[in-house]
Amino acid sequence: MDMENNYKAGDIVYVVYRNPHTYDVANVQEAAVVHNPEYPGELALFLYETYFPLDDNIAIYASEGEAERAYNDTFGGAAESEGELW
Repeated sequence: MDMENNYKAGDIVYVVYRNPHTYDVANVQEAAVVHNPEYPGELALFLYETYFPLDDNIAIYASEGEAERAYNDTFGGAAESEGELW
């Protein structure tokens, strides 16, 4: 699936973000779809002042509720901290 065809710059989405220092800690975080400044013509996710590639390796959800359900299905509890995209 081509992720960029599903989103446009300015869309707000939700991702599960994992802490790179404590890998078992994660949370649901709001992110923005933006034009990728490093690769003109491509889109990226902007989260915690960092650009992430918009690709099939990132679980992206249209609503916070949908992301929370996916988080609970995977981790079995409420979202906790900050980190790396899941």
